[in-house]
Amino acid sequence: MSISEKGEPKAPKTKTAESLTSEMSVREAGKKGGDTVRNRYGSAFYETIGRKGGQATRERHGAGFYESIGQKGGQVVKAKYGADFYEQIGQKGGQKVKQLIADARKAAAENKT
Repeated sequence: MSISEKGEPKAPKTKTAESLTSEMSVREAGKKGGDTVRNRYGSAFYETIGRKGGQATRERHGAGFYESIGQKGGQVVKAKYGADFYEQIGQKGGQKVKQLIADARKAAAENKT
């Protein structure tokens, strides 16, 4: 408790229903902080700190750590979606690459003329 100017103890302030609803959630506070950092340092800052974090993780756990967590993730996806899922996404990826190559060839041909 704090003391008033008259030397008497003050009652602690209680939160009203209005002040409770106007407070920020943890998610909102995190977003606000992230936006502030992005505005101050630019979006490339996140790439830089991510790379540093990845290097520190590799130094701490070794390069095999990434293989291990990748395999665990793959097993979870396989259990959730089935083995055929990989075939489907592989076909989609192949079609996308085929389209990108065709677009690049078309753009190169147009630039020659």
